[in-house]
Amino acid sequence: MPIPAPGVGGAADRPWYARLVRGREADAPWVRPALLALLVGTGALYIWGLGASGWANSFYAAAVQAGTESWKAFFFGSSDAGNSITVDKTPAALWVMGLSARIFGVNAWSILIPQALEGVATVGVLYLAIRRRFPAWAGLLGGAVLALTPVAALMFRFNNPDALLVLLLTVAAYAVLRAQESGATRWLVLAGACVGVGFLAKMLQAFLVVPVLAAVYLLLAPVGWWQRVRQLLSSGLALLVAGGWWVAIVELWPESSRPYIGGSQHNSILELTLGYNGLGRLNGDETGSVGGGGPRGRGWGATGWDRMFSAEMGGQISWLLPAALILLVVGLWSTRRAPRTDPARAALVLWGGWLLGTGLTFSYMAGIFHAYYTIALAPAIAALVAMGAALLWERRRMVRAAAVAALTVAVSAWWSHHLLGRTPDWHPWLRHAVLIGGVVGALGVFAVALTALRGLAPVAAGVSAVALLAGPAGYTWATVTTAQRGSIPSAGPAGAGFGRGFPGGPGGFGGPRGFPGVPPGQAPGGQVPGGQPGAEAQVFPGAPDGAGRTRGQRPGMGDGTAPQDGGGTARRPGGGMGGLLNGSTPGKEVVAALKRDAGRYTWVAASVGSNSASGYQLATGDPVMPIGGFNGSDPSPTLDEFRKLVRNGRIHYFIGGGLDGMRGMGGGNTAQEIATWVERTFTATTVDGVTLYDLTAPEGNVTDESSPNA
Repeated sequence: MPIPAPGVGGAADRPWYARLVRGREADAPWVRPALLALLVGTGALYIWGLGASGWANSFYAAAVQAGTESWKAFFFGSSDAGNSITVDKTPAALWVMGLSARIFGVNAWSILIPQALEGVATVGVLYLAIRRRFPAWAGLLGGAVLALTPVAALMFRFNNPDALLVLLLTVAAYAVLRAQESGATRWLVLAGACVGVGFLAKMLQAFLVVPVLAAVYLLLAPVGWWQRVRQLLSSGLALLVAGGWWVAIVELWPESSRPYIGGSQHNSILELTLGYNGLGRLNGDETGSVGGGGPRGRGWGATGWDRMFSAEMGGQISWLLPAALILLVVGLWSTRRAPRTDPARAALVLWGGWLLGTGLTFSYMAGIFHAYYTIALAPAIAALVAMGAALLWERRRMVRAAAVAALTVAVSAWWSHHLLGRTPDWHPWLRHAVLIGGVVGALGVFAVALTALRGLAPVAAGVSAVALLAGPAGYTWATVTTAQRGSIPSAGPAGAGFGRGFPGGPGGFGGPRGFPGVPPGQAPGGQVPGGQPGAEAQVFPGAPDGAGRTRGQRPGMGDGTAPQDGGGTARRPGGGMGGLLNGSTPGKEVVAALKRDAGRYTWVAASVGSNSASGYQLATGDPVMPIGGFNGSDPSPTLDEFRKLVRNGRIHYFIGGGLDGMRGMGGGNTAQEIATWVERTFTATTVDGVTLYDLTAPEGNVTDESSPNA
């Protein structure tokens, strides 16, 4: 099938709604139904059983809940409606979820459905981007590859900011390709605006694609050099305005009347942007982090060119990564003699630059890095596979092209077989079926070019596609049929990688690569946020019959696996106080205690760490102050500020346990000071296995002279 030129078929002359409903006039009758089937299927896959994940990441869910109670909290992305501190990201993703929750109520579905719809939209935009220069079936293939990428299925069903970021960057890539075809400034401005809003979703990660987007237009656009420069400056201005207006407002807003900027040590959004969420991610110098990268990512997994293929990352994203790299080379070689402005080559350069630039950054960054970040590579891999397949199909009767196609299929099948071998007890038949199917497909593709059986080419191609998609599809199905909760989710079946929960081992902090200088299985301060599957189970008081905790997990520490209803309330009695990575799961009695006279207080309780506070806030619907932010290491509030709030009767309870005593790398110890002061000043009671201090009934005299050293 020849590769059509952009806009072929007269589609550009028809109204947009006609193109939306019927597609291009030159398209075969099956194209539009196939596209609709892809989008509907993606939606069904991403929405299936979504409520089982409950609040998913309770850290962000609590911020969404706060935004439904206070427009100020909505604007700043506060963790609580009392506006004590923000989340450690810019709030665009929270705005989308918050609007949904304001319309449909605060529940798991209203928070997670927008993520799934963003996934469907990303698949649709990627189809459009590929279809600009390649056949419709290539666009469908690219969309299917993206939809079935395990980490994509994970994050488009989860309430982290990554879903919105990937959608916006995919739209930006599409807009740049449209601009490269026509030289139209409006498309470049749209691209810049999308990247700017992407910054408001996940800060500087949005800028990783900017160099390649700019280079594609600057080098390959069909207009004069200085016109290209002026247009790029316009796009840059759009980026600055779209992403900078919120930062400017926050910086100019008086600190005394806005929440503390979570993740910073000096209450500064610029510090958060350039430090903890910026250069610190690259060099590992993350002030306030409880881990720290160090040389070669010591605390966050080994760095290096092969990081995306590692045990932690491989099953998330790398299934078709070898194919994408091979086909990128094939595509660039095939278009080497094309004119400078050739749209097909521009598309290859754009998606190839996206993959290499972002992939190498992820591979060598020494700071905080989690496997789910790799969703940012999924659109580029899917596009390169689809475009490369289209170029090889066009040349399928050439022996050299058939040989390259066969090699690509064989290598991809072998790698898929290898990845499936990392979970040998999970459907072992699948890895053998993938390998056999890949070998048969590769031989068939090559044989078609050598024999007269060229009518079997679609059969060989179909067998190859099924074989190569079977592995990631299996991991994707395991992902969507498993409830995902906590701060660091992972795709695939249990044991699919070291990253199920945190670097070092499945499910938690254990394993050979935990935090630097900390015993395996523990976080700094001796805390154990989660257990490790496979460890000896123990039953502790307060848990229902048969409910286990893993060895090394203290009673009362939530494991993040308690089933939750749509409102996030734990069904089991008792519950836990949560930890660094998992939200608390309070029982009925402690919820009732916190809700008693709730209207009299700005915060019904305070707890060290955002995840500990989040579960109580979601269960009660009332603000709970997260002392120290996510890591418990932000200096918010100070001890003096906390004592003043207590004197003024604005906080009812202090919840003990959690992350008390944890201190981030280079961060403050105000959380520990507050916890120590409370313990020395107020009487502890135990409700549902949770330690509560009633801050309105002091044991002694609560004065400015009361201090840990008094």
